[in-house]
Amino acid sequence: MSAQREMKEKNPWHTPVTIIITVIGVIAIVALVTVAVLQNKPLLQKYKYGIVLDAGSSHTALYIYEWPAEKDNNTGRVEQTHSCKVKGKGISSYASEPWKAGESLTLCMQEAEQWVPSMRHHETPLYLGATAGMRLLNMENSSASDKVFQAVERALQRFPFSYEGARILSGQEEGSFGWVTVNYLDDRLKQGLETTGALDLGGASTQISFVSDSYDGSESPSNSVTFRLYGNDYNLYTHSFLCYGKDQVLRMSLAHQTQSGPTSILDPCFHPGYNVTKYYSELYDSPCVSDRKPPGAPEAFTHRGNGNFQQCQEVVRTVFDFTSCKYRQCSFNGVFQPHLQGSFGAFSAYYFVMNFLNLTDTSIPLEAAKEKLRQHCATSWDQIMQQHPEVKVKYLAEYCFSGTYILTLLTEGYNFTSETYSDIKFIRKIKGSDAGWTLGYMLNLTNMIPAEAPDSPLLPHAGYVSVVTIMGILLFVLFILSLRPLWPRCSKQPEIV
Repeated sequence: MSAQREMKEKNPWHTPVTIIITVIGVIAIVALVTVAVLQNKPLLQKYKYGIVLDAGSSHTALYIYEWPAEKDNNTGRVEQTHSCKVKGKGISSYASEPWKAGESLTLCMQEAEQWVPSMRHHETPLYLGATAGMRLLNMENSSASDKVFQAVERALQRFPFSYEGARILSGQEEGSFGWVTVNYLDDRLKQGLETTGALDLGGASTQISFVSDSYDGSESPSNSVTFRLYGNDYNLYTHSFLCYGKDQVLRMSLAHQTQSGPTSILDPCFHPGYNVTKYYSELYDSPCVSDRKPPGAPEAFTHRGNGNFQQCQEVVRTVFDFTSCKYRQCSFNGVFQPHLQGSFGAFSAYYFVMNFLNLTDTSIPLEAAKEKLRQHCATSWDQIMQQHPEVKVKYLAEYCFSGTYILTLLTEGYNFTSETYSDIKFIRKIKGSDAGWTLGYMLNLTNMIPAEAPDSPLLPHAGYVSVVTIMGILLFVLFILSLRPLWPRCSKQPEIV
């Protein structure tokens, strides 16, 4: 019995210190395993979806967005996963046959049904936002506008999504949501970086939106929009010019050239050899020009081109008022605009026109861009059609005018100079998502951008690595210390007699 007690007393694993060290070691191992399991727990990635229809003046497009479901309203990145261009014209063009406006959306909506997983259909929000085309129709004929929306709503409610309504966006909303989209996709909002301005050009309106240190909203407060995003305050200058989209400006330039009611005009903004009959009733069928129709005008006129860039600029300038301004500085038509600041993303028609003209590279001097445009305008109409047989004749004929309008608008309207022209980037997509107002609109309606910066993770990756490293070292030290009672025995050498 005494021998057993003696053996137990001599056993180093039965000492209190060893027991305590062992318990601490076990706790450390359990903690390490727990942290490792929780930190690296595999997650089944689930997504939520949102659908936005952009009902523009010339066409409608459908966009589907997705984001990780477990990061809803926090750090989940929303990305465009699919888009569909609706066949036909914009919904405002169906004023006389409103049922066709709803019918035109069917194919793209059926695509959306296939694209969004069926289990997510009922919870996927569906929005339709109409822009300048419907703004003009609503001004001209509010009853016809209402009937178009009724037809659109009936068509959209037939699908299994969570229909959230259709409405007309104000020009200010269109501009500010475009700004949100550009800066969200570039991660500038989340990282608190200097923001990028947004330049949007449609068929019936154009928008400019940017943050300037020289603008606090006190001067011309109607142009001010305040956002608080990710813990940062942004005082945004934004203005929308209705009737200054490229299609309506073309109407205004032709109205200027037909004020005397001629039967033929020679237009410097169209190619030499261009010769098309156009009708006064169609030209002046828009609120942007309807009050200018010359009395006693003939039924039609011959629209001929002579392709002269300099003369075309003179025609384009007639649609602007550069003289009246009651503020310290203006863009045009007496509208206040602060000093331009930072870089700008120019999208929608800006991109499509300049891309066709091979002028999206703004690192080339502004004068070089004008020279390339001059050469394009001077090219004969027959040659242009031979070079681009795949392009619709309507668009092909108007690129000279549209390019001239864009350069004039940017430099003489918005006051970009030869030095600041390179601050503009003509963009179609940012990281796979189309630039435009639709993403910003959905982010706003679904509260996907928090006003305050999201909380930091309890244990970021660097912290996790540090904890694992420290625990590993601690376990190693504990293991060595647990062997301390054995050290004398292990190091004791046999005596030589």
